[in-house]
Amino acid sequence: MDWDRLVVRLGEYVPHEAWAQTLVGIGVLVVTALIAQWVVARIVLFCAHRLLILTGRENWDKALHRRRAYHNAWYAVPFAVVSLGVGLVPHMEQAVSVVGRLAHAAAWICVFMAIGGVLSALQDTYSATTRAQTRSIKGYIQIGKLMLIAICTVLVLSIVLDRSPLWMISGLGALSAVLLLVFKDTLLSFVASTQLTSNDMLRIGDWIEMPQANADGFVRDIALHTVKVQNWDNTVTTVPTYKLFSESYRNYRQMFESGGRRIKRTLRVDATSVRFLTDDEAQGLMRFRLLRDYLTAKQTDLQQSNSQLGGELALVPANRRRLTNIGTFRAYALAFIKQHAEIRHDMAQMVRMMEPQSDGIPIEVYCFSALTAWVEFERIQGDIFDHMLAILPELGLRLYQQPSGADVGAMGDGLGRAIQQELMRERALQGHPASVEAGWEPGGGAGMR
Repeated sequence: MDWDRLVVRLGEYVPHEAWAQTLVGIGVLVVTALIAQWVVARIVLFCAHRLLILTGRENWDKALHRRRAYHNAWYAVPFAVVSLGVGLVPHMEQAVSVVGRLAHAAAWICVFMAIGGVLSALQDTYSATTRAQTRSIKGYIQIGKLMLIAICTVLVLSIVLDRSPLWMISGLGALSAVLLLVFKDTLLSFVASTQLTSNDMLRIGDWIEMPQANADGFVRDIALHTVKVQNWDNTVTTVPTYKLFSESYRNYRQMFESGGRRIKRTLRVDATSVRFLTDDEAQGLMRFRLLRDYLTAKQTDLQQSNSQLGGELALVPANRRRLTNIGTFRAYALAFIKQHAEIRHDMAQMVRMMEPQSDGIPIEVYCFSALTAWVEFERIQGDIFDHMLAILPELGLRLYQQPSGADVGAMGDGLGRAIQQELMRERALQGHPASVEAGWEPGGGAGMR
């Protein structure tokens, strides 16, 4: 009876006009929506915030705040209350359907925006981990957001148009050819991103080289549609993700993981400086520690081979086996890299002579440095070839160098002086007075007074 009396008592304060009752109903609905929003903000969202803090996931809490996931979920509450309670407002039968559908659609939009914020927060927290340095999930996050947008669009349109979502999906099926054409790059990028990640073909931090895209540097970001490569000149090349799956490129990750970086460089020796070594020269090279074992074994082998020729044949130099300065240099270079402390001795080591060319005889050094960092690699390689260039004269070899303009000019000056001296000599022999005045004496040299 107390409840009935309270209802009757409140009914005395309710206006009897229709428009006034509508305004009162709208006011009550708005106040109820704001109270529900306050309750959700203070209780539900606050509990979620405290739960993340107590479980030691402050990074998740900060990421959700930064991506406004809490705020979007908070905004969805009043729209949901309006959608559910608009039918209780008196004298609004004509607007109930429209307002209810719009509020319902707005509530779902806020919910999907909150879910998108959660996905962005997942990307932020994952990026702060060490695993993100090698594997990127940005492409998957973007695919998830695209799926959310597609689902949200279908759901909102079905609510606003008051149609079944299946009707909307069947309409999209009829437009599948158009959708495939519009989202061609997205589909290609999705497949490529999935293959690159699942097959471990590309990681953030990999050094890749893709000449057709002018990309040569470290991978800085792997997204759904693009991969950003920071080149050595600090420019950034943006490569479509599907191109990294459909076209070839070079990845240097295995080189860094193996711990050895290849050195492959040639020295071009002047062919005119190649010759046999005399016995005295070979004996003099015994002072080099790296050649001592090689020369000792080689001389023993040569003596045994030459002793089988017989007396007369052995006297002809062309019949005997002899040491060459270029072969001795190759042995020295190989011994040098084998004892080098910064060379990987468990990997291939080789010093080989390649086919002679017009610009000299190429001697190629092939080995692997123990340090893969660019600066250290160049230092090791430079030290090796500095030493080899400096040791060439000790073996009677010269490095081939094409004549420069100064060399041609000096050759022309020398030729001009030689011709002038020859003309003066001939004139002096003929008793020409001008040659005598110039200081030429037969049987002597040219001299200027």
